[in-house]
Amino acid sequence: MLEIHHFTYGWVTPVIAYIMSVTGSLLGLQCAARARATEKRAGWLVAAAVAIGGTGIWVMHFIAMLGFSIDGATIRYDVPLTLFSAVLSMFVVWLGISTVMNDPKSWWRLLAGGAITGSGVAIMHYSGMYAMKTDASVGYSVGIVTVSAIIAVVAATVALWFTLNVKGMPATVGAALIMGVAVCGMHYTGMSAMSAHRMDDPPLPHGAGAMQLLAPLMLIVSTVTIVLLIYVGLTDIEDVSAAKQRADAIRARAQAAKSDPKGPGNLR
Repeated sequence: MLEIHHFTYGWVTPVIAYIMSVTGSLLGLQCAARARATEKRAGWLVAAAVAIGGTGIWVMHFIAMLGFSIDGATIRYDVPLTLFSAVLSMFVVWLGISTVMNDPKSWWRLLAGGAITGSGVAIMHYSGMYAMKTDASVGYSVGIVTVSAIIAVVAATVALWFTLNVKGMPATVGAALIMGVAVCGMHYTGMSAMSAHRMDDPPLPHGAGAMQLLAPLMLIVSTVTIVLLIYVGLTDIEDVSAAKQRADAIRARAQAAKSDPKGPGNLR
């Protein structure tokens, strides 16, 4: 059996991965709060999915993978599969948030959204691992894989609950810190399921090197995150809430006028 290293560069990669996960989660929660405060929520839901799914989960995963190595083995990454894992991560987060936003008080929707999102995150993790090509024979412990999937579902359900209920910056920061622990915990639990064995006359793996592929992709997603952070900072949530309240008040007055044609607003 070959020795596997998850911290090739010490604590640098896990710490940076955690910081990125917290950053993505914090931004996603801020976007979700704005989605709750406005009727035109589609754009904010997409932004939340990009932040949480792209930065909080996918970028975290592959930053952690930069610290991954197998003694005596060459590691490459399949480009299409790596891109698929990024799109999948953002899509399942968007699907989960959209599911719970349609009826925030429904526990069934919360559980369903958590199951969908958590399963998708687990699939993203292992599709990302499948995208890793190596000249060693890689296997997984079914039991640990199952535990990591359960962690993903529980973490996703808690994260969706946060998107519905967390208000105020201190609470949002606390929720993001917890979400970062959950995402990183799922990742390293899943990674601990892996074992590697030497192959006789193995073929040279095809694909891109870690820095050659992952660095540009992570730079793109991180740049999008920074742009979203700036935009969110310029969009005051109180202004969004006030605009929604004004729209609701206008709609209520219009409905009252229709139901009471002799009311003061309809005097001729």
